[in-house]
Amino acid sequence: QVQLVESGGGLVQAGDSLRLSCAASGRTIRSYDMGWFRQAPGEEREFVAAIRRSGHTYYDDSVKGRFTISRDNAKNTVSLQMNSLKPEDTADYFCAAASRAILSTITTPMPYDYWGQGTQVTVAA
Repeated sequence: QVQLVESGGGLVQAGDSLRLSCAASGRTIRSYDMGWFRQAPGEEREFVAAIRRSGHTYYDDSVKGRFTISRDNAKNTVSLQMNSLKPEDTADYFCAAASRAILSTITTPMPYDYWGQGTQVTVAA
């Protein structure tokens, strides 16, 4: 079992930056592909970014160039640096861990075995 706890959300203005962190416990994240998803009220949960065990990263087009995902296996954490935030980035952000994810599914919730409770990000215009 992996427990994931997100932190770092808050209320910011458009153009500001936030850094989300995901602290894992129970097992080392070294064996997992890690992802960030977000869900706005009334919307489906959507992919934001992922980082594989190899370190390869993937981003949704809507955040490419603005968000950066990183992992620190020694600290058992995953981070999401979010720059140039827009009101449409407003959502609850979730960290997730996948023990076995094929590349074609890594941008979907399907392969992720463990999820955090989420942290709220609100971007005011």
